[in-house]
Amino acid sequence: MKKLLLLLCTFSMLSAFAAKPKNQYVRIKTAYGECIIKLYNETPLHRDNFIKLAKSGFYNGTLFHRVIKEFMIQGGDPQSKTAKPDSLLGNGDVGYTIPAEFRDSLFHKKGVLAAARDNNPEKASSGCQFYLVQGKVFTDEQLNVLEEKRLKFKIPEWQRAIYKTIGGTPHLDRNYTVYGEIVSGLDMVDRIATLETDKNNRPKADAKMEVNVLKRREAKKLEKQIAQHSLKDKLIMKS
Repeated sequence: MKKLLLLLCTFSMLSAFAAKPKNQYVRIKTAYGECIIKLYNETPLHRDNFIKLAKSGFYNGTLFHRVIKEFMIQGGDPQSKTAKPDSLLGNGDVGYTIPAEFRDSLFHKKGVLAAARDNNPEKASSGCQFYLVQGKVFTDEQLNVLEEKRLKFKIPEWQRAIYKTIGGTPHLDRNYTVYGEIVSGLDMVDRIATLETDKNNRPKADAKMEVNVLKRREAKKLEKQIAQHSLKDKLIMKS
């Protein structure tokens, strides 16, 4: 019996060690801090493309070239690596687009990762450019106006609650693909969003990035920490 229990314990430990993380994560480092982003499994085309580019080093040295306070910070243009000061950026690409992956459960709350795009009718995403949402907090009245004038659909109550507390950019919902969210280091976005910009919303001081994919062990450790924090928050709410 003791040997059987030992074998079962050993098997459980090995299984836990071998188990894959639930999600894939990337780290973005800048001179203004760093953040870790969870990529959504619900948007596999965008997730896999971002992972591919990050692993190849594509994003390293690119800039957050378009910054609008209380809106978002945009980056990923390959032309930004060698851009001269004051040059217009935002037209660089990788020669392909990603089909839109709209999901009603994925919306533009503060801290999400979403794909930039041009005005193509299919709303296909840029193959490389992305943005991180800073946004702002909305009132019920403001959300009502957005629903009527721009969105033409009702924002679910649970999403409204987030837009009224955490904030975001609800007018982009169902128009741009959201495919990840910051789970650590949200203050990096706030710092970059305060940078002084030129007439094209490009920061006057370059905001270069380095992007890498978290290894399995680091991702599993992160998910464990997130689960512990979530449990702690639930216990606090119940007490």
